[in-house]
Amino acid sequence: MMASMNAVLIDPPAWFMDRRREMGGDRWDEVWEGVLHMAPQPTSDHQGIGSDLLPVLAALVMPRGWRVRYETSLYDPVQGENNYRVPDLVVVDPARLSKRGVEGRAELVVEILSPNDESRAKLPFYARHGVQEVWLIEPDARAIEIYTLRGATYFAVAPERDGRVRSPLLGLEFATVDGPKLRASWVDGSAAI
Repeated sequence: MMASMNAVLIDPPAWFMDRRREMGGDRWDEVWEGVLHMAPQPTSDHQGIGSDLLPVLAALVMPRGWRVRYETSLYDPVQGENNYRVPDLVVVDPARLSKRGVEGRAELVVEILSPNDESRAKLPFYARHGVQEVWLIEPDARAIEIYTLRGATYFAVAPERDGRVRSPLLGLEFATVDGPKLRASWVDGSAAI
């Protein structure tokens, strides 16, 4: 088995890109300032966390008039196809949704971490586009980091003494519990993720 590595493919041939599209391998691709980033497929644990979190977020954001989308591209409104990222989940005002994805600002993005991924490197892009909150979830430990935007910079939300972390945007509280599971709690309920 080959070890994990980063690779740069200068000017990929059209047949390679066509074949990648045909096989669905481009689904999670991103373009950073004109440079194609080919992300590996998410694991089943990664997908499970996103699938479990989706209905929780939908119930909390729809009364605010927002929508939640799974693996939807967030585009730089000026550079478009030459500069976009694909978070695992995105909460957005529907006025910012287009056929291709989110145009510019989103309220919240969720990145479920994978080995050697670039989730943390996406933070400056999200900050430039006014994403109010970013959640980074580590799937094996079911740990969450929440970052909130102040000005042009993200600041980590400090956990409480008992380890709970609260989303300022949604008022949702998270705690890692036995299993491990991520327990999400809000005014009207809770869910294990």
